[in-house]
Amino acid sequence: MFLMETATVHTEKMVFGGNTIAKIDSKTVFIPYALPDETLSINIVQHKNDYDNAEIIKIIKASEHRKQPECEYYGICGGCNMMHIDNEYQRELRKQMLCDSFKAEKIDIPGQIQAVYGPDFSYRARFQLTNGGLCRKNGNEVIEIKKCLCAEDQINSYLESTPFAKRPQGRTHLFASSRLSGDEKVKITQEEKTVQKSRQFDKYSKKLKIKENHYFAGTVASPQNTVQVQLADKTISFDVRGFFQSNLYVFEKVLNIIKDTLPGGKNILDLYSGCGSISVFLADKYENVVLVEHNRDALVFAEQNMAGKKHVSYGLSGAKWVQTCASSCPAFDACVVDPPRSGMEKEVLSYLCKSNIPLVLYLSCNPSTQNRDCSCLIKAGYSIKQLYLLDFYPNTSHIESLAILEKNV
Repeated sequence: MFLMETATVHTEKMVFGGNTIAKIDSKTVFIPYALPDETLSINIVQHKNDYDNAEIIKIIKASEHRKQPECEYYGICGGCNMMHIDNEYQRELRKQMLCDSFKAEKIDIPGQIQAVYGPDFSYRARFQLTNGGLCRKNGNEVIEIKKCLCAEDQINSYLESTPFAKRPQGRTHLFASSRLSGDEKVKITQEEKTVQKSRQFDKYSKKLKIKENHYFAGTVASPQNTVQVQLADKTISFDVRGFFQSNLYVFEKVLNIIKDTLPGGKNILDLYSGCGSISVFLADKYENVVLVEHNRDALVFAEQNMAGKKHVSYGLSGAKWVQTCASSCPAFDACVVDPPRSGMEKEVLSYLCKSNIPLVLYLSCNPSTQNRDCSCLIKAGYSIKQLYLLDFYPNTSHIESLAILEKNV
């Protein structure tokens, strides 16, 4: 519904999700593409019981941090929502949103939140296309794009050299980076009627180092779906159809923080371990690594990546591992946990609260579930020693984080 209810407001702060709030007669109004401390003419587009949604009609007084977005598709595609803000201030806003999320659970953050970041553009190695393009913001229409400023150069070379009409249909995932090992070729897994189209990509493949595949369907991995990337001194393999970090520049820095934080010892637990991309580094500091991962396709790659390193892998959900296997495992000197957006399963959280594991490193892609879980760990006798903003997605409001928790003696 489009309501012609205009007002002039002065904005207050940016909140989780990237909208900035203002007040009209004490009622909160959420405004996308606004910044704190701006005076705006707005139109109310939606009424809710406790808040309204609005859009900017005119910027009367702009923030000193507002800039002209560099991307021609900004505000049209459903990706970036903070490119109108200078990059340094973007990080400060994401840090503030992360801090506010923890304060909502009455969790005190010691010291300053540290930001771990890399390039502001040309950082994204994982990319998804729908029918050869990107979906329009808040819609299903596909937008033809020739370049994404956030994508790594190899992906943009692919987009620029492949006409829109000749790109594969359906949902397609690409992974492209200068960190790919060997002579990778462009591959695609889809119906036979579109396989013929994909052969045109081969001439670009060696030069661009692109892996391309359709949505992961749980089928057995094959060499054409296997990607190998170089991170620090390790070569890590995974299925292009499955999950892997999109920003390798930041991920490598996060791995270094994990290695520097962990003191080393006998046994370490890696919960929600995926393909073992963190476990392979844990094995350098611990005599034995225990991996727990419900996706057995990913665990096949974890076994390859952990070859020659002492470890035990469990192809179970965290909850099932707690119920059936945890009691038979050795005492752990530390734990790394990297759950999905829903956070830790209640059984896993209960296990950790009772475990007395001295050090827990909790990575998260959702601050609201992370602070919920951290609140339980704090009640069980843990303290947060450091909180990091992991800035994997510049120009967006997406927040990932790392909390270092120690058991109180």
